[in-house]
Amino acid sequence: MALPHSKAGFDIAAYMAWEETQEERHEFLNGEVFAMSGGTDAHYTIGLNLAASLKAALRKGPCRAFIAGMKIEIKAADAVLYPDVFVTCDPRDRAESANLAKSHPRFVAEVLSSSTGAYDRGRKFELYQSIPELQEYLLIEQDRQHADLFRKNPEGLWVLHPLAPKDVIQLASLDLTLALADLYEDVTFDTGNEAVSL
Repeated sequence: MALPHSKAGFDIAAYMAWEETQEERHEFLNGEVFAMSGGTDAHYTIGLNLAASLKAALRKGPCRAFIAGMKIEIKAADAVLYPDVFVTCDPRDRAESANLAKSHPRFVAEVLSSSTGAYDRGRKFELYQSIPELQEYLLIEQDRQHADLFRKNPEGLWVLHPLAPKDVIQLASLDLTLALADLYEDVTFDTGNEAVSL
């Protein structure tokens, strides 16, 4: 994420109209826009693998998976974000008014990079927590097989469930399981001396 650009009187509606005319993607927070940087081969491959698995598992049901280019509008936080992958099961997100951005995701995933990892774990997670419907938040590392799943418990507290290479991701919010290793299909890790492909 790059340095912010501030525009006087810039609200979410103005941002949405402006963003549709931009070649690059920008996130919005409290009247400021932040240019988004591009990702690596591993980043996009992991995101695509997750989205493809979710789409296959959710086929013909009420839930829909989205990848990269679809925005999430968080009215309570005056923010619009671009998650790497998310799922919404809310009929309000199928309305014509939700054509450019969804507002009620049940599950969100971010693929971590060295430049965005702290933001995804910190401020961005804080913003996502403003979404009442959100039940799980998955952070996937791109340079090794590891992920952290945060799940909201009945008391409203977010509980960490770390995942190692041979683990299965249990997404209670969607009533499905995914093998963590499957998210790394076709991903090549640079080990310093040689690349290892999965």
